[in-house]
Amino acid sequence: MKKWLLTGLGWLIPVLFAAAQTPAQRYVDQQHRSGPLKGASWAVLAVDRDGNTLCSYHPSQRLTPASNLKLVTTGAALHAFGEDHRFVTELGYTGEIREDGLLVGDVYILGHGDPTIGAKDSIATETGRLFWLWKSLLRNAGIRAIDGRIVGDGSSYEGNLEHRSWGYDDVGTYYGCGTDALCFYQNAIDFSVRAGAEGQPVPVQQTYPETPWMHFENHSVTGPAGTGNSLYLYTTDLAPYSQLRGSFATGRSPKTEHFANKFGALTCAYYFWKNLKETGWEVSGGYADVDRNGRIREADFIPRDKAGKPVVVGQTQSAPLKEIVRITNVRSDNFYAEALLRAMGEQASRVALYDSCLVAQREVLQGLGAGIGEVRIADGSGLSRMNGLSPEWMVSFLKAMQKSPAFDAFLASLPRPGEGTLGGLLPGVEGRERIRIKSGSMEGVLCYSGYILGADGRPEVTLSVMTNHATARPAEVRAVLARLLKLLLE
Repeated sequence: MKKWLLTGLGWLIPVLFAAAQTPAQRYVDQQHRSGPLKGASWAVLAVDRDGNTLCSYHPSQRLTPASNLKLVTTGAALHAFGEDHRFVTELGYTGEIREDGLLVGDVYILGHGDPTIGAKDSIATETGRLFWLWKSLLRNAGIRAIDGRIVGDGSSYEGNLEHRSWGYDDVGTYYGCGTDALCFYQNAIDFSVRAGAEGQPVPVQQTYPETPWMHFENHSVTGPAGTGNSLYLYTTDLAPYSQLRGSFATGRSPKTEHFANKFGALTCAYYFWKNLKETGWEVSGGYADVDRNGRIREADFIPRDKAGKPVVVGQTQSAPLKEIVRITNVRSDNFYAEALLRAMGEQASRVALYDSCLVAQREVLQGLGAGIGEVRIADGSGLSRMNGLSPEWMVSFLKAMQKSPAFDAFLASLPRPGEGTLGGLLPGVEGRERIRIKSGSMEGVLCYSGYILGADGRPEVTLSVMTNHATARPAEVRAVLARLLKLLLE
């Protein structure tokens, strides 16, 4: 009788188990067997606030997170600095101020990591007003004219502007600019481009900012119709040379391309020097920056005298960190993310080399309670394919952030569907405003990580889904992940 009972009820076991599964888990299981993610490397984990698993698939598998890494960078920066932290830029001088107000010496712009100088963001101080503030600092110090140079000094950050693992093409684009202690216009440079005659160079014109020291060569070509846009500006901070390579197809509409400017400190000095001249200041010298050996380098790029130790006359401040973080996550801004990572290294050890920055970030994460033994982090933005995170670790980090004093600012920084990189996600879906997630994408990569809020406005679901190496069209992969988010929302 007992044997019959066990045998007779045995068929119920899988049914009861299936009934206990969530709709999200059933959908994940279906995608494993067929659909756009079949054969791809992907993983997912979603848990509710009580720790119950809502769906899971290979949650400990490490994958390339792309811009999902910005969650880690911005969260760690908020926790380390506090949401109201402001970056400062100092004005100083060397030499002597005479009684008539003539400075016989150089004016220094001393950068300390503010990534918003000269930026077009609403949170950045408008450039004209910023220069007015800098001139006010000089006037308050008794300076009325300058018998010397304007020196942009970003040398407090050591090492390369970019991470060594970034792609050769990436480092010439606006999203691979790299940061220094003194930057300008997010170290980007704009060119207007349009298609020319097929087989001929692409007509281009540099629009902003001006970089009169650069030697520019155009090696691009106008390609046949349908061949797309593959323009890249190849440049280096070792010398003032750049080459535009690649193609721009006939039939494409004119546009503005954004490339990398490797001389942010020099550009900042140039524009302040130009503003001084245009507003009636006498400046006998030119503009310059400070090279990696601590020597002043003018527009001819010949290193000259050793940079001095300026007398600081005052400072200006950036917007609060929480506002910078908000733009970083909504717009998925690589430049701001890298600036935040380097700032953590500078604060912790006075060394902003990438290795030092990552050690500093690791200590912040450990202080948060997010273990770092099973992850690999190479940069701040997620541009490097050396990065490796798992949904399991990302969920643990997002849970740990809820205990940080900066969590409210962190949560407020996360985009909701319809904002930034989530512009087309779940249109018309009821309750989608409760979703607060960060996307991450690059070729072959699409990820979403973040929270779904409950009725109390606090995280009800914490989730991370990462896909790598899918061969389906990105729109098809995005549709699968959107469906999963909808199920979790319901």
